Amino acid sequence: MAGKKKVLAKVVKQEQIANGIFDLWLQTDLAKEAASGQFVGVYPRDKSNLLPRPISICEVKKEESILRLVYRVQGEGTKEFSQLEPGEDIWILGILGNGFSKEEGKGKKVLLMGGGIGVPPMLQLAKELEAESTVILGYRNEELFLKKEFEPYGKVLTATEDGSVGIKGNVMNVIEKEQPEADLIYACGPLPMLKAIKEYAAKKNIPAYLSLEERMACGVGACLGCVCKTTKKDHHSHVDNARICTDGPVFLAEDVLI
Repeated sequence: MAGKKKVLAKVVKQEQIANGIFDLWLQTDLAKEAASGQFVGVYPRDKSNLLPRPISICEVKKEESILRLVYRVQGEGTKEFSQLEPGEDIWILGILGNGFSKEEGKGKKVLLMGGGIGVPPMLQLAKELEAESTVILGYRNEELFLKKEFEPYGKVLTATEDGSVGIKGNVMNVIEKEQPEADLIYACGPLPMLKAIKEYAAKKNIPAYLSLEERMACGVGACLGCVCKTTKKDHHSHVDNARICTDGPVFLAEDVLI
């Protein structure tokens, strides 16, 4: 991965695509270095908010030098981002994190699983994979943001917590009903979802790559708020943990204790 840089990016467009979910397109040369599973740190203008907010990369348009970020408003920083207008500038830090391993999925049957705000980072992966993909997406309600954009890249199955669309429940309820075949799993979403996927993958003896980005705070390894336990000792610190934002956010399921 190339060294991270703090740069000024220009807002191309932004719209609200679901309740509290915003779709932000930024023009920046950092797009040329970006890949699925990675993220950027976006700086609030309010100087009382010193740390950048980590937001996963939803889509990359390298030829146009554009990054697409789809995020949920959860605090003052992201509330500020939701008010950005086309033509405005915003400081970002990137490209951050280690993304998904795509070579391993080449030519295989893969499951792409996204839940809630873990849906957006799976879109770029779906575009990059050369595989037979089944996409399973979990939502709270009928606001199926980004669903149609996955459809060119594989069979798309959905679950909603309230049962308004697709299967009632979560992504694991879809697995239970549909029993899809898979040689490999890629997933991003809330921690309970990732725990369930890890257990399922171990039971079925299927390798699974999990993005644990939900638990990041600063995104640059400074706050130590995203340390997770691992099954292997770190070569430098000699302890069995890792910082999600710098060592991840993507890990092989069997390597992390969640």
